[in-house]
Amino acid sequence: MLWQVWWVWVAGGFLLGVLEVLAPGFIFLGFALGAVLTGIVVALGLSHSLAPLILVFAVLSVLSWLGLRAAFGRQPGQVKLWDRDINDN
Repeated sequence: MLWQVWWVWVAGGFLLGVLEVLAPGFIFLGFALGAVLTGIVVALGLSHSLAPLILVFAVLSVLSWLGLRAAFGRQPGQVKLWDRDINDN
């Protein structure tokens, strides 16, 4: 089946990475890394059926998102400054 091919997961991860570039907002990047890491799991032959692969993808995506958020998210003490009001013309 298609989910048993490692490069399908990696290609899906790259597609999600392109989607992140087109729609920035730190939404698809965790999913992209999760898909690439799932492709590595499939390439190593650690899982073959769909249900465990979906679980592995979900767990790796959440862990990737949390790791990226911790590394590149808003740093402690960083304050967002508003220098312009939306109602100012």
